[in-house]
Amino acid sequence: MAETAPPQVDDSYLSKVIEAAVRVGLVLLLITWCFSIVRPFITPVVWGIILAVAVFPAYQWLVTRIGGRDKLAALIVSMVGLTTVIVPAIVFTGSLVDSGQQIAKTADLDAIEVPPPPSEVRDWPLIGKSVHKLWAQAHRSLEPLLVKFSPQLKEAALWLFGAGVGAGLAIAQSLLAIVIAGVMLAGASGGAAAATAISRRLVGADGERFVEMASATVRSVAVGIVGVAIIQAGLIGLGMLVVGVPHAAVWTLIALFFAVLQLPPTIVVLPVVIYMFSHLSTPVAVAFTVWEILASVSDSVLKPILLARGVEVPMLVIFLGAIGGFMSSGFIGLFIGAVILSLGYELSRSWLLVGAEVGDDA
Repeated sequence: MAETAPPQVDDSYLSKVIEAAVRVGLVLLLITWCFSIVRPFITPVVWGIILAVAVFPAYQWLVTRIGGRDKLAALIVSMVGLTTVIVPAIVFTGSLVDSGQQIAKTADLDAIEVPPPPSEVRDWPLIGKSVHKLWAQAHRSLEPLLVKFSPQLKEAALWLFGAGVGAGLAIAQSLLAIVIAGVMLAGASGGAAAATAISRRLVGADGERFVEMASATVRSVAVGIVGVAIIQAGLIGLGMLVVGVPHAAVWTLIALFFAVLQLPPTIVVLPVVIYMFSHLSTPVAVAFTVWEILASVSDSVLKPILLARGVEVPMLVIFLGAIGGFMSSGFIGLFIGAVILSLGYELSRSWLLVGAEVGDDA
């Protein structure tokens, strides 16, 4: 039986395969290297893109008002943004430092004096008797109460410390992101053309429509959800600072966390209001309560005004985006995660709708 000859391998074909593999390997190496270099800047760059897209309509309006000088308009927008972040950051940091100093001064249990609970506390609805009992126990001896709740107190202290550090890092990243957003606004036309070209390469003829839809989604979520949460928490914190609420910066930070997650900040405000009723005069306490309640429900008025268009992103998407962003990128990930996951949701939904329309036409 004759043996079959082994298949001949074309040397030129093998050479081309090896050359292609080497090229692909070099490209992957270059991409990996570039990613490792820019990785520390990914979060502020993404945040800068979101900010640039969010304020682009205001930037265009300013350009037309100052005679088409786009670079000057970008500089003005950047300076306004930096001021908007720096001034509250200084107030927040000062309040946080004061809170830390107060806690350090009262760290000695012997130096802490808890006043006796007012008799009116017992008449508070639902929680009056329990609060009065705990308060009276703290007045008699604080140490057993702290020992009883020491695990919860340690967890809360660690969380607050981590949140404070994350907030400081978020402020620094926000300042860098504002500068990046200003640079992007100055070259907005080139950036828009590049985004459209990339989108066309990815999705074909509908690329430009997807870019417009993505911009509208980013603008809507960034302004209508993140922006409203910042305004809401700012109003709540302002009221607390005016009446002298202890650790107002910490309470404001927690309120911002709840607002971004689309949870009612009233959860945070209610205990503070109840506590301040025992330390303020009745008219001031009532005025403080009214202000905090109005600030807590202000999102119902602000959202219809600030939403760029009717992008109805499910609350679960925003919640998962904020939590996932917080776990992966720290405090600033609260904002970026909510925006990015909402954008992904809208793009996926639109892509599916376009595919369904094409199938129906066929």
